[in-house]
Amino acid sequence: MPQYQNNSDASNPPLGGGGAREQILARVKQNQPTQQPLPVIDVLVENKNWVDELTAKLEILHVAVFKVASYNEISTILQNQSKSADRVVTTIPQLTSAATLINSVQEDAHNLENVELAIIPAHFAVAENGAVWITEDIITYRVLPFIAQQLAVVIPKEQIVPNMHIAYDRIANTTYNFGVFIAGPSKTADIEQSLVLGAHGPKGMMAFILG
Repeated sequence: MPQYQNNSDASNPPLGGGGAREQILARVKQNQPTQQPLPVIDVLVENKNWVDELTAKLEILHVAVFKVASYNEISTILQNQSKSADRVVTTIPQLTSAATLINSVQEDAHNLENVELAIIPAHFAVAENGAVWITEDIITYRVLPFIAQQLAVVIPKEQIVPNMHIAYDRIANTTYNFGVFIAGPSKTADIEQSLVLGAHGPKGMMAFILG
């Protein structure tokens, strides 16, 4: 019969019994690596037209881009784009002529299941990859950007950052309960490598670069 050696000792008691979880956590706590300061990363930012850079990335992501000068211009485009939509909502007060305003949590989020088009603002956009940064305080419902059939995002022209390094620096000291980077409509190519848009969320997306 093979013999097995018991290598347990007082400093590393064997796991098992009711205290296994506590033992594991204690060992993890005792064996933490030495903390090291974060490296300083010098990010070289080229002098580019970031509106054009963002536009190019968004178009690669199958986002329809509109460069506009006012909210009235956005309203006109939305009214033309969403004539057949049954329910259009927004969290932007300046767009109430084109959509129903949602400015506070007044209903069960499940009631948003029939939203055809949701129009929301973005804190900023990232020219490097076309992502927009959104937090709960400006969209009211966390589910809103994902449950709608179509999504429209308004991006102030002056709120475009070159890359994700600067994006993370920008949000590092902010407080929010929920935040997400959204980069175009959801997509998948798992089945026969055939690209499908809107697999897990909005089927399409528009971006209005305002300014």
